[in-house]
Amino acid sequence: MTALLSFSVKSQGVFSVKVDYKEALEPPKPDYSDQLYWAALPQMKDMADSVPGKSGLQDLQSIAKADVFFIYPTIYTFEPQNEYRWNADVNDAELNLKIDQSTILNQATAFNGSCKVYAPRYRQAHYSAFTTKDKMSADASLDLAYADVKSAFEYYLENFNEGRPIVIAGHSQGTVHAGRLLREFFDGKSLQKQLVEAYLIGIATPPDYFETIKPSNSPSDVGGFVTWNTFAKDFYPPYYENGLDEAVCTNPLTWRTDDTYADRFENSGGVGLKFKFVKNPVDAQVHDGMLWISKPHIVGRMFIKTKIWHRADINLYWMNIRENVALRLSTFLTQNQTHEE
Repeated sequence: MTALLSFSVKSQGVFSVKVDYKEALEPPKPDYSDQLYWAALPQMKDMADSVPGKSGLQDLQSIAKADVFFIYPTIYTFEPQNEYRWNADVNDAELNLKIDQSTILNQATAFNGSCKVYAPRYRQAHYSAFTTKDKMSADASLDLAYADVKSAFEYYLENFNEGRPIVIAGHSQGTVHAGRLLREFFDGKSLQKQLVEAYLIGIATPPDYFETIKPSNSPSDVGGFVTWNTFAKDFYPPYYENGLDEAVCTNPLTWRTDDTYADRFENSGGVGLKFKFVKNPVDAQVHDGMLWISKPHIVGRMFIKTKIWHRADINLYWMNIRENVALRLSTFLTQNQTHEE
């Protein structure tokens, strides 16, 4: 699962941590009773409240009937400007701003039409955790990051959830932690009855990763998971056999796992890096565990040479995700009302 990330932004010239984890300092632990340590809370004004201009959409968290626990991806890719190497400092204002203006704005917002958005700040593992040959340091770094995510989720359950339906969503490193969270708290556990759906995006996830949480194969399935990794059509990344060859892939235009082609006119809309709404940006087709796309219909299309669309896994299908969350939640609420009767 980690190999997928090791090539996704490697060409960007990211910093490589060299020090052994045991010799590195751990950043201070976040206190989730303090709003400072949340990137998004429904009772707080934050980037997760945003909707694209001229889209006609609204932030509906105030009336939402479900929650999303969103775990953001790796933003800690640069050379640390402090003494913390392997894990990010949640008090780093510059890093927090990057998180808020990128992943919270472009990804977490897809859920604010149906869910109250909860996104904890956590001591994310540095990008080096996915590229280093020092497996012990990498595992320790990811374990520390997950410990924060787990702590935040426990605080959320005890103080915010109140038995409401839950969507679990993550991207990239966030999906690594989301998978562990689902195994520990939902898979075969009593909390599973509250799971609307898991959106496990940007990491190769095999069909048997969970015991009782299965891949969804229709737009209205509930209690399962969807997952995809986006690449240019006809492209096989050099790390393909490190997990992608055995991964589930969901087409976010059809919400099925077969190889039926969906053209761009089935795409309700995406968002650009500046959060501008783009109608019908791109098509989608499942192929050998990957999501293949043609060149997106955006400004500068003729100059696009990108093969790995990891960073845009959510952006390209932002509106379809938003619509799908609403559909699955409606199905979930109907089914649970029927069971109660």
